Amino acid sequence: MKRDYPNLCKPLRVGALMLRNRICSAPMGATDITAEGSPGLRTLGFYEARAKGGAAVVTVSELVVHPETDGSQMLHLSLCVPGQLGSFAYVADAIKRHGAIASIELSHSGQYAGTYMVDKNKKGSLCQWGPSDGIRPDGIPVKALETSQIDDIVSAYANAAALAKRAGFQMVMVHAGHGWLINQFLSPYFNKRDDEYGGSLKGRTLLAKRILKAVREEVGAGFPIELRMSGSELFDGGYDIDEGVRIAQELEEYVDIIHVSAGSYQFGFSITHPSMFREHGVNVHLAEEIKKHVSVPVACIGGLSDPDQMEEIIASGKADLVAMARGLLADPEIPNKVMANKGDDIIHCLRCFVCMAERPVTQTRRCAVNPRIGRELEGLEIVRCAQQKKVLVVGGGIAGMVAAYTAAARGHDVTLCEKESELGGILRTERAIPFKYDMYRLALTYAHLLKEMDVNVICGCEVDAALIDKFKPDAVVIAVGSRPIKLPIPVSEDAYVLSIDDLYLNNAQVTGDVAVVGGGLTGCECALYLTSKGYNVSIIEMRGELAPDANIRHRPILLEQIAQAGINIHTDSKAASITAEGIYVEKDGIEMMIPASCIISAIGQRSRSDVVDKLLDAAPFVRVIGDALRPSNITNAVYEGFHAALDI
Repeated sequence: MKRDYPNLCKPLRVGALMLRNRICSAPMGATDITAEGSPGLRTLGFYEARAKGGAAVVTVSELVVHPETDGSQMLHLSLCVPGQLGSFAYVADAIKRHGAIASIELSHSGQYAGTYMVDKNKKGSLCQWGPSDGIRPDGIPVKALETSQIDDIVSAYANAAALAKRAGFQMVMVHAGHGWLINQFLSPYFNKRDDEYGGSLKGRTLLAKRILKAVREEVGAGFPIELRMSGSELFDGGYDIDEGVRIAQELEEYVDIIHVSAGSYQFGFSITHPSMFREHGVNVHLAEEIKKHVSVPVACIGGLSDPDQMEEIIASGKADLVAMARGLLADPEIPNKVMANKGDDIIHCLRCFVCMAERPVTQTRRCAVNPRIGRELEGLEIVRCAQQKKVLVVGGGIAGMVAAYTAAARGHDVTLCEKESELGGILRTERAIPFKYDMYRLALTYAHLLKEMDVNVICGCEVDAALIDKFKPDAVVIAVGSRPIKLPIPVSEDAYVLSIDDLYLNNAQVTGDVAVVGGGLTGCECALYLTSKGYNVSIIEMRGELAPDANIRHRPILLEQIAQAGINIHTDSKAASITAEGIYVEKDGIEMMIPASCIISAIGQRSRSDVVDKLLDAAPFVRVIGDALRPSNITNAVYEGFHAALDI
């Protein structure tokens, strides 16, 4: 078979193991962890999905090795809890039975203990231990570990590795990056010790060496050890890539793979986990540089999901392995699709942080584009229907496309009608915005998948009663979307006012200074886009803060981008009227005018309820989904479209 991605598909021997390809599932935390730190059944299904999807290695995250100094709601493993070893053994088996290598991440958060606790206030009651006394950026004090505690932690790493091997894991990853404990010792910013564990590079790498040696003694030769490190901490006072190279060289003799990430917790979340405002593969250069100076295989990570990019990384020698976390949440089947020459079928990660935002809020997993993540054991497999139905999907936005694809995959006879000339719905508005292009690409991917599934797609077709009578469907899924809300304020005839649709879909011209009315997620992103085009932009928001509808991971990054862009912010300001000269706003009982020759309304969307009402009696089975049900987001649209199709 001639491979489209021959280098990605090439096996690699590591220790005594043969990796079936060059794509690895990077650590991403579990969800239903018991009070004792055991993985639940949902966690098993979560990791098994990526093993079934074809990843060479699936790494379970994060196994806390020393709860006494790292109290948090993560995995623990000991023989003290009845059945706990067995729960880990079931997870390892679920990974291995699909041909993937089962690995587990050995971790200690150090001074960032309690990071994943839902009740953040309780973090203050934990013991925060690190290499040196100090104060965390959030004001919590940190105590320096004593040498006797360090000895206990080293032994704990070895014991955890031994138990992991006993449970059936075939390799381990030692987490020494992202500002966690080992990284804190490696970092000149955190490590101010004056004993053998501090000072020179030799001293700062001593803890890592002791841990890696102890782990090797327990797991034996041929059992791969993967070291996860930050190639550079990428903040003032931290180590740079030159010292990252020297750290890798100091530690390579003790490991089989060096997994190169970037950044440090609380100093660069969007660096470690590249946001939509950064290039795909933005951190690969760190792995590339380290690979030049070490002899063991090197893995890279950072906003990867495109097989062409990943193929080039391996082919050009920048890295030996590519690792993904969010990419394999969005589409666990990426490796299988790569191996089968179906790169065009990949559902790409949007880098929207829905997955990472959900975990600290509800202790669950959710993905904007994959409704099954975290719910793999709920019977959500797409199985063929017992009786084929005639299904009509009204609306070709993301909700309608997901519903049509899923229904077709179940074997139904599916027709999708879209009143516009192309599919995509509101996702078409993302085409113009560079940092939102992945969302527009999602629409292109589903258009391709609908064609692959032989769905009858009719664009330029508005469904009415006559068409329903002619079609006689057994099931109708209504996904007619929403329309922009008009500004409920006086607007002079000579004022120039645009909606978001006017701007993005109709290529309306923007001139002069711009005022965006509405400081929600849509308005903020619009302002960023226009600022990047050179316009002087103001945001008018009646609430006291911007983007309250953004998730807790994306919002701080978005606000940082807005601050850097120099956008004029007017919160607690209610739009009063619009003239050709600008917009009048009321703040604290005082009216003021903000000069602007172009006003853009971004105050929200309203469901097309008038269209929905006409279709509610169109078939025995009718389901309203997406913005047609209530204006929301991609996550809910995908989820509702998927489940509507399963219910037919």
